[in-house]
Amino acid sequence: MNLLTHTLDSLWQVVLVGLLLGAGLPSLFALGVRALDTGRGSDGAPTPTAKSAAVLCFAVVACAVLAGILLLADDFLAGTFGIDLF
Repeated sequence: MNLLTHTLDSLWQVVLVGLLLGAGLPSLFALGVRALDTGRGSDGAPTPTAKSAAVLCFAVVACAVLAGILLLADDFLAGTFGIDLF
């Protein structure tokens, strides 16, 4: 029974991270693109509110991608340059 509860505990964590990173980041990027498209003024240019919302969405996605790359390269950076990030 202990094996089953441990497996189910690990499974929900994997599913949650998969949903956040697998569907959440692309959805956030799409939300930023949508904000730029729908938030247009009378002259056709994006409004400042739409620009700031899009920049915020794109910044969160870029930070998550950068954190993922640094997480993957952590051993290389630590072994080659002596930089311990995580």
